[in-house]
Amino acid sequence: MKKRDTERTEHGRPQERSQERSQERSDERRKRILRAAVREFSEHGLAGARTDAIADAAKVNKALLYYYFKSKAELYAAALQDAAEQIAVWALSAAEQGATAGERVLHMALNHFDRIVSKHEFQNLMQQEMVRFHRGESGSMPLLVQTVFEPVMKKALAAVKEGIRSGELCEVDALQVIYSALGANVFYFLSGPMMKMMLPMDPYDPGVVKERRSAAIRFLGMALFVDRRHGAIAAKRVLKSVPMPEVKRDAPVWRRKAS
Repeated sequence: MKKRDTERTEHGRPQERSQERSQERSDERRKRILRAAVREFSEHGLAGARTDAIADAAKVNKALLYYYFKSKAELYAAALQDAAEQIAVWALSAAEQGATAGERVLHMALNHFDRIVSKHEFQNLMQQEMVRFHRGESGSMPLLVQTVFEPVMKKALAAVKEGIRSGELCEVDALQVIYSALGANVFYFLSGPMMKMMLPMDPYDPGVVKERRSAAIRFLGMALFVDRRHGAIAAKRVLKSVPMPEVKRDAPVWRRKAS
Protein backbone atom coordinates (compact mmCIF):
# COMPACT_ATOMS: atom_id res chain seq x y z
CA MET A 1 0.00 0.00 0.00
CA LYS A 2 2.82 2.35 0.87
CA LYS A 3 4.51 1.67 -2.44
CA ARG A 4 1.31 2.45 -4.39
CA ASP A 5 0.75 5.66 -2.43
CA THR A 6 4.33 6.68 -3.14
CA GLU A 7 3.91 5.99 -6.85
CA ARG A 8 0.67 7.94 -6.92
CA THR A 9 2.33 10.92 -5.23
CA GLU A 10 5.36 10.79 -7.51
CA HIS A 11 3.20 10.55 -10.62
CA GLY A 12 0.95 13.34 -9.34
CA ARG A 13 3.71 15.89 -8.77
CA PRO A 14 4.62 16.48 -12.43
CA GLN A 15 0.94 16.96 -13.22
CA GLU A 16 0.57 19.47 -10.37
CA ARG A 17 3.68 21.35 -11.52
CA SER A 18 2.33 21.38 -15.07
CA GLN A 19 -0.98 22.80 -13.85
CA GLU A 20 0.85 25.45 -11.82
CA ARG A 21 2.95 26.48 -14.83
CA SER A 22 -0.18 26.60 -17.00
CA GLN A 23 -1.92 28.82 -14.45
CA GLU A 24 1.14 31.10 -14.24
CA ARG A 25 1.18 31.48 -18.03
CA SER A 26 -2.54 32.24 -18.00
CA ASP A 27 -2.12 34.85 -15.24
CA GLU A 28 0.78 36.44 -17.13
CA ARG A 29 -1.26 36.67 -20.34
CA ARG A 30 -4.12 38.29 -18.44
CA LYS A 31 -1.71 40.83 -16.90
CA ARG A 32 -0.30 41.66 -20.34
CA ILE A 33 -3.79 42.19 -21.70
CA LEU A 34 -4.71 44.48 -18.80
CA ARG A 35 -1.49 46.52 -19.15
CA ALA A 36 -2.14 46.96 -22.86
CA ALA A 37 -5.80 47.80 -22.22
CA VAL A 38 -4.93 50.48 -19.66
CA ARG A 39 -2.63 52.15 -22.21
CA GLU A 40 -5.16 51.93 -25.05
CA PHE A 41 -8.17 53.11 -23.04
CA SER A 42 -6.10 55.86 -21.45
CA GLU A 43 -5.05 57.11 -24.87
CA HIS A 44 -8.33 56.75 -26.76
CA GLY A 45 -11.14 56.36 -24.24
CA LEU A 46 -13.74 53.63 -24.10
CA ALA A 47 -15.36 54.54 -27.42
CA GLY A 48 -12.16 55.09 -29.39
CA ALA A 49 -10.05 52.20 -28.09
CA ARG A 50 -9.54 49.25 -30.44
CA THR A 51 -9.47 45.68 -29.15
CA ASP A 52 -7.25 44.76 -32.12
CA ALA A 53 -4.62 47.19 -30.86
CA ILE A 54 -4.90 45.82 -27.32
CA ALA A 55 -4.45 42.23 -28.53
CA ASP A 56 -1.43 43.22 -30.66
CA ALA A 57 0.21 45.12 -27.80
CA ALA A 58 -0.38 42.20 -25.42
CA LYS A 59 0.97 39.74 -28.03
CA VAL A 60 -2.17 37.59 -27.96
CA ASN A 61 -4.78 36.88 -30.59
CA LYS A 62 -8.18 38.53 -30.41
CA ALA A 63 -9.94 35.25 -29.65
CA LEU A 64 -7.82 34.82 -26.53
CA LEU A 65 -8.59 38.37 -25.45
CA TYR A 66 -12.30 37.54 -25.57
CA TYR A 67 -11.65 34.30 -23.72
CA TYR A 68 -10.51 36.33 -20.71
CA PHE A 69 -12.94 39.22 -21.16
CA LYS A 70 -16.31 38.64 -22.78
CA SER A 71 -16.76 42.18 -24.10
CA LYS A 72 -14.96 45.46 -24.61
CA ALA A 73 -16.92 46.96 -21.72
CA GLU A 74 -15.87 44.12 -19.41
CA LEU A 75 -12.23 44.59 -20.44
CA TYR A 76 -12.49 48.32 -19.78
CA ALA A 77 -13.93 47.74 -16.31
CA ALA A 78 -11.17 45.24 -15.49
CA ALA A 79 -8.45 47.58 -16.79
CA LEU A 80 -9.83 50.49 -14.79
CA GLN A 81 -9.99 48.37 -11.65
CA ASP A 82 -6.43 47.13 -12.16
CA ALA A 83 -5.13 50.69 -12.58
CA ALA A 84 -7.15 51.91 -9.59
CA GLU A 85 -5.89 49.15 -7.32
CA GLN A 86 -2.27 49.97 -8.14
CA ILE A 87 -2.85 53.66 -7.44
CA ALA A 88 -4.60 52.83 -4.17
CA VAL A 89 -1.65 50.77 -2.94
CA TRP A 90 0.75 53.56 -3.89
CA ALA A 91 -1.37 56.32 -2.33
CA LEU A 92 -2.14 54.44 0.87
CA SER A 93 1.54 53.64 1.37
CA ALA A 94 2.14 57.40 1.59
CA ALA A 95 -0.34 57.55 4.46
CA GLU A 96 1.93 55.26 6.47
CA GLN A 97 5.04 57.40 6.03
CA GLY A 98 6.19 60.12 8.39
CA ALA A 99 7.13 60.21 12.05
CA THR A 100 4.07 62.27 13.06
CA ALA A 101 0.50 62.81 11.89
CA GLY A 102 1.51 66.16 10.42
CA GLU A 103 4.22 64.55 8.33
CA ARG A 104 1.75 61.95 7.07
CA VAL A 105 -0.51 64.79 5.87
CA LEU A 106 2.44 66.28 3.98
CA HIS A 107 3.32 62.89 2.51
CA MET A 108 -0.22 62.42 1.23
CA ALA A 109 -0.31 65.89 -0.33
CA LEU A 110 3.04 65.21 -2.00
CA ASN A 111 1.88 61.80 -3.20
CA HIS A 112 -1.17 63.45 -4.81
CA PHE A 113 1.04 65.99 -6.61
CA ASP A 114 3.35 63.23 -7.83
CA ARG A 115 0.40 61.19 -9.07
CA ILE A 116 -0.69 64.04 -11.31
CA VAL A 117 2.87 64.43 -12.57
CA SER A 118 3.72 60.81 -13.24
CA LYS A 119 0.65 58.54 -13.34
CA HIS A 120 -0.69 59.77 -16.66
CA GLU A 121 -2.60 56.66 -17.62
CA PHE A 122 -4.65 56.62 -14.45
CA GLN A 123 -5.14 60.39 -14.58
CA ASN A 124 -6.46 60.12 -18.13
CA LEU A 125 -8.83 57.29 -17.21
CA MET A 126 -10.06 59.21 -14.18
CA GLN A 127 -10.61 62.37 -16.23
CA GLN A 128 -12.56 60.43 -18.84
CA GLU A 129 -14.71 58.85 -16.14
CA MET A 130 -15.41 62.25 -14.59
CA VAL A 131 -16.64 63.56 -17.94
CA ARG A 132 -18.74 60.43 -18.53
CA PHE A 133 -20.08 60.63 -14.98
CA HIS A 134 -21.28 64.20 -15.49
CA ARG A 135 -22.98 63.06 -18.70
CA GLY A 136 -24.70 60.25 -16.83
CA GLU A 137 -22.78 57.64 -18.83
CA SER A 138 -20.27 56.26 -16.32
CA GLY A 139 -20.96 53.16 -14.30
CA SER A 140 -17.35 53.01 -13.07
CA MET A 141 -17.24 56.01 -10.77
CA PRO A 142 -18.41 53.98 -7.72
CA LEU A 143 -15.49 51.61 -8.37
CA LEU A 144 -12.99 54.49 -8.34
CA VAL A 145 -14.55 55.92 -5.20
CA GLN A 146 -14.54 52.58 -3.38
CA THR A 147 -11.07 51.49 -4.52
CA VAL A 148 -9.09 54.74 -4.36
CA PHE A 149 -10.77 57.92 -3.24
CA GLU A 150 -12.71 56.81 -0.16
CA PRO A 151 -9.84 54.84 1.48
CA VAL A 152 -7.39 57.67 0.79
CA MET A 153 -9.82 60.31 2.05
CA LYS A 154 -10.39 58.39 5.28
CA LYS A 155 -6.65 58.11 5.89
CA ALA A 156 -6.09 61.78 5.15
CA LEU A 157 -8.90 62.96 7.42
CA ALA A 158 -7.70 60.67 10.21
CA ALA A 159 -4.16 62.05 9.94
CA VAL A 160 -5.35 65.67 10.06
CA LYS A 161 -7.62 65.01 13.05
CA GLU A 162 -4.83 63.18 14.88
CA GLY A 163 -2.48 66.09 14.22
CA ILE A 164 -5.02 68.55 15.60
CA ARG A 165 -5.65 66.44 18.73
CA SER A 166 -1.92 66.17 19.41
CA GLY A 167 -1.46 69.93 19.09
CA GLU A 168 0.86 69.56 16.10
CA LEU A 169 -1.57 71.02 13.55
CA CYS A 170 -3.72 74.13 13.78
CA GLU A 171 -7.29 73.61 14.93
CA VAL A 172 -9.21 73.89 11.67
CA ASP A 173 -11.83 71.82 9.89
CA ALA A 174 -10.09 68.66 8.68
CA LEU A 175 -12.05 68.45 5.44
CA GLN A 176 -11.09 72.00 4.51
CA VAL A 177 -7.45 71.06 4.96
CA ILE A 178 -7.87 68.27 2.40
CA TYR A 179 -9.69 70.57 -0.03
CA SER A 180 -6.95 73.17 0.30
CA ALA A 181 -4.00 70.80 0.04
CA LEU A 182 -5.24 68.65 -2.84
CA GLY A 183 -7.21 71.37 -4.57
CA ALA A 184 -4.08 73.50 -4.89
CA ASN A 185 -2.37 70.64 -6.72
CA VAL A 186 -5.24 70.26 -9.19
CA PHE A 187 -5.54 74.01 -9.78
CA TYR A 188 -1.84 74.33 -10.57
CA PHE A 189 -2.04 71.90 -13.49
CA LEU A 190 -5.48 72.92 -14.76
CA SER A 191 -4.58 76.61 -14.79
CA GLY A 192 -1.25 76.06 -16.55
CA PRO A 193 -2.28 77.25 -20.05
CA MET A 194 -3.81 80.45 -18.67
CA MET A 195 -0.83 81.11 -16.39
CA LYS A 196 1.56 80.64 -19.32
CA MET A 197 -0.27 83.43 -21.16
CA MET A 198 0.03 85.80 -18.20
CA LEU A 199 3.43 84.96 -16.73
CA PRO A 200 6.93 84.74 -18.24
CA MET A 201 7.28 81.01 -17.57
CA ASP A 202 5.92 77.61 -18.60
CA PRO A 203 4.18 75.94 -15.61
CA TYR A 204 4.76 72.54 -17.25
CA ASP A 205 8.50 72.91 -17.64
CA PRO A 206 10.11 70.16 -15.50
CA GLY A 207 12.18 72.66 -13.54
CA VAL A 208 9.14 74.81 -12.80
CA VAL A 209 7.10 71.75 -11.81
CA LYS A 210 9.88 70.74 -9.42
CA GLU A 211 9.90 74.17 -7.81
CA ARG A 212 6.13 74.18 -7.44
CA ARG A 213 6.24 70.72 -5.88
CA SER A 214 8.67 71.91 -3.24
CA ALA A 215 6.84 75.20 -2.65
CA ALA A 216 3.48 73.46 -2.18
CA ILE A 217 4.78 71.23 0.62
CA ARG A 218 6.81 73.99 2.27
CA PHE A 219 3.70 76.21 2.25
CA LEU A 220 1.64 73.50 3.97
CA GLY A 221 4.39 73.11 6.56
CA MET A 222 4.16 76.80 7.37
CA ALA A 223 0.36 77.08 7.17
CA LEU A 224 -0.87 73.95 8.95
CA PHE A 225 1.59 73.47 11.79
CA VAL A 226 1.20 75.28 15.09
CA ASP A 227 4.98 75.52 15.38
CA ARG A 228 6.09 76.90 12.02
CA ARG A 229 9.70 75.96 12.60
CA HIS A 230 8.65 72.37 13.24
CA GLY A 231 6.47 72.54 10.10
CA ALA A 232 9.35 73.81 7.98
CA ILE A 233 11.60 71.01 9.23
CA ALA A 234 8.87 68.42 8.60
CA ALA A 235 8.34 69.69 5.05
CA LYS A 236 12.06 69.57 4.36
CA ARG A 237 12.29 66.02 5.72
CA VAL A 238 9.31 64.84 3.64
CA LEU A 239 10.67 66.35 0.42
CA LYS A 240 14.07 64.83 1.02
CA SER A 241 12.60 61.37 1.59
CA VAL A 242 10.59 61.28 -1.66
CA PRO A 243 12.57 61.96 -4.86
CA MET A 244 10.94 63.99 -7.60
CA PRO A 245 9.36 61.60 -10.14
CA GLU A 246 10.30 61.87 -13.78
CA VAL A 247 8.21 64.41 -15.66
CA LYS A 248 7.33 62.28 -18.66
CA ARG A 249 7.37 63.77 -22.12
CA ASP A 250 4.23 61.98 -23.30
CA ALA A 251 1.19 64.23 -23.35
CA PRO A 252 0.11 64.62 -19.70
CA VAL A 253 -3.45 64.58 -18.47
CA TRP A 254 -3.76 68.35 -18.24
CA ARG A 255 -2.98 68.70 -21.95
CA ARG A 256 -5.43 66.04 -23.18
CA LYS A 257 -9.03 66.23 -24.22
CA ALA A 258 -11.29 63.73 -22.50
CA SER A 259 -12.89 61.09 -24.73
